[in-house]
Amino acid sequence: MLIDTHCHLDAAEFDADRARVAQDARLAGVGQIVVPAVELANLAAVRDCCLRHPGCLPAYGIHPLYVGRAGDDDLAALRDWLLREMAGPLPPVAIGEIGLDHFTGDVDPQRQAHFFGEQLKLARELGLPVLLHVRRAQDAVLGQLRRVFGKDGAAGHGGIAHAFNGSRQQAEAFIALGFRLGFGGALTWPRARRIRALAASLPLEALVLETDAPDMPPSFAAGVRNVPAALARIADELAALRGITPQALRAATRANARAVLPRLAAFPAA
Repeated sequence: MLIDTHCHLDAAEFDADRARVAQDARLAGVGQIVVPAVELANLAAVRDCCLRHPGCLPAYGIHPLYVGRAGDDDLAALRDWLLREMAGPLPPVAIGEIGLDHFTGDVDPQRQAHFFGEQLKLARELGLPVLLHVRRAQDAVLGQLRRVFGKDGAAGHGGIAHAFNGSRQQAEAFIALGFRLGFGGALTWPRARRIRALAASLPLEALVLETDAPDMPPSFAAGVRNVPAALARIADELAALRGITPQALRAATRANARAVLPRLAAFPAA
């Protein structure tokens, strides 16, 4: 079984055929899909998506590119939502998608940092791992993690550095803090030499799989909507890069996902 640790199945791109997309993923061997929220306005959509489609599990947070239209009271509302959902039938597996994005200049970096730091504190309070958005902000994210969780790591919290695209040194720093690194369609592109080299050589126990669907399509689906069923071919390519069997790769990344997102193990696969 495969676990897609990051897929926006609630996105509008799937409105016309969401049930079919989820079914195709199950047929491809994707037994669990983590669906992260991006703002307060789509928390309910993420929950409803996960309740309707077997194997889908929610994460709730405010994405760095959405903090420009979020108010400070959104943080209190997010906390209230998380507390309610943690007592409900489908509790969140993580807080996310949260983090920093220094690639675009559209959102104030200080406002991003404020929302990120407050959500890390919320994760610490509730004992939840985090799904990190890290774009051209590896060191800044690491700094925030150390400030909130301590320089010795995020024991009891941890999480996933989604769509990892940093250096080897930065990868090792995230691993030292108790994080796994998310790899997806980017590793299938021959020109993505750094990502492919990292995916091939980092400790296997540090890796988890993701699609980020409908975004970040793999090379074999260039120019079209990405889907969670693509995870099977992504996994096969990663296995080939590492020189191990597809079965070994699936078993390892499944165990890694459940280790860093322990609530996954409490729910049956689709």
